[in-house]
Amino acid sequence: MKEKLIISPKTKVLHLIESYPELEEVLISNVPAFKKLKNPVLRKTVASIATLQQAAAVGSIKVEDLINLLRKEIGQDLFEESIKSGISSDQPVWFSKNMIVKELDAKPMLAVGEHPVAQVMEDLKGLKSNEIYTLIAPFIPAPLIDKASSMQFEHWLVKQSENSFLVYFCKPE
Repeated sequence: MKEKLIISPKTKVLHLIESYPELEEVLISNVPAFKKLKNPVLRKTVASIATLQQAAAVGSIKVEDLINLLRKEIGQDLFEESIKSGISSDQPVWFSKNMIVKELDAKPMLAVGEHPVAQVMEDLKGLKSNEIYTLIAPFIPAPLIDKASSMQFEHWLVKQSENSFLVYFCKPE
């Protein structure tokens, strides 16, 4: 069974409409410029590189609103809820700066169109009990956090600024 795409700001428009064809009309009705997706050439070029974050900017709507609209259509948890439940100023008991063994800044990878998921998953698999891995990201990497949580990793999400988040992952004993 194929894993379903979890919609996020970095989701490519083409990946979205290939995974959920029913969302194409929802996207077009909220971002009229994307009517051009009906053109097969533009569909393969523009849609393959444009993210939902970029689509929201083109449509002059908040990215959270667009993500939530699309997620609601297909029954996924709303983006704001995952943000509110994920960010915490309370340091977890397992966190200790001296237990951080590896760090990855995903911003340079994302800037050139690379996805850090495989690298992060590989790095996490190498963690020993109580070791901590730090991910620096320009947005909340909700699908990645979900995947790590399903592998029994704990996480602590810290918002540094509007475009900078720290995600600390720990492998519990």
